[in-house]
Formats: sequence, structure tokens, C-alpha cells
Amino acid sequence: MDPWIWAVCLIILGLGLAVLEVFFPTEGILGFLAACAVLGGILLGYRQSAAVGTIMLLLSIAGLPTAVVVALKYWPQTAVGRRVLLTAPTREQVMPANPERDRLRAMIGQVGEAKCHMLPAGAIVLEGRTIDAVSEGMPVDAGQRVRIVQVRGNRVVVRPVDEEAPTPEAPNPMERPIDDPFS
Repeated sequence: MDPWIWAVCLIILGLGLAVLEVFFPTEGILGFLAACAVLGGILLGYRQSAAVGTIMLLLSIAGLPTAVVVALKYWPQTAVGRRVLLTAPTREQVMPANPERDRLRAMIGQVGEAKCHMLPAGAIVLEGRTIDAVSEGMPVDAGQRVRIVQVRGNRVVVRPVDEEAPTPEAPNPMERPIDDPFS
């Protein structure tokens, strides 16, 4: 068998050991063996000829980082990766329990009536209850119908109801998927 075939086999063995080092926690043992195999493959290539040695060197320089990056891409799906990496918490785990805020959020989309002139803060009447609210920046006359569009903390944000066009509900940024931050 030609020595350059042994050089290629050692390079492939070194790349495989480097990938295994990513998946199995061996405290650097497989990494050391991978480095030895790659260096042995390069030296065997240079023993054959300068051209074969240079090809082995370039193959190692391009192949090793590529193999490790591809292995790291799939690492979170492995058993070790799932143990090491944390999962994103759900909204229920992050937000503290606040029944008042949950009650106010349930009112989003409902229509009430301004109790007083709102510039921009005031009170609205919804189902016989008076609620402190803030308009979206526009003045609201007393007795004008308003729709609850958002709850910021314990503050209710309202918008005057336009009888011709329905108002879309504002998207909740906490419900947007984390993979698509620009939507």
C-alpha cells in the first residue's frame, strides 16, 4: 500500500476523533489523539513528497475546523448537549403570578366608555366597573367609546373606537418566536 493512503487514513482518523471529542467528554484525550493522527498524516505525506504533504496539510487546515463546526451544530440534539445547554423558559415560568394583571389582560379587545375627558390619562367604565386607563396619545372625550388595546404592567391602554374599521390587536412581543427576532 502506498504511504499517501496511510496519510489520508490518518487524516480521516484525526477528523473522526476530533468529532468524537465534541460528542463525548473525554477531557481532551480524544483531542490529543486527533492532533497526533493529523500530524502523523501530514508527516507521512511529506515523507512521500512535498506535494502530497502540502495537500495533507491543506486538507487538515480545511477539514478539521469544518468537521468540528458541523459536529457542534448537531451537538445540542445529543444527550450530553441537552444536559449541558439550558432550554428557554416558558412565559409562565418567567412572569410572576399576578392575578390583577391577568384580569386586565383578559379585557384586551373589550369596548368601554370614557368616564371623563382623557388627556391622555383618565378613567373608563367597563361592565359597570371604573378602571384607570391611558389613551394612546390622542385626547378622548367623556362618553366616547374606547377599546382596550394593550396592558402595560398594571396600566390599561385604550384607543377611541372607530365604528367603520375594526382595530387589530397589538402583537405581544413575549409570544413572538425566538428564532425570528425581526418579525
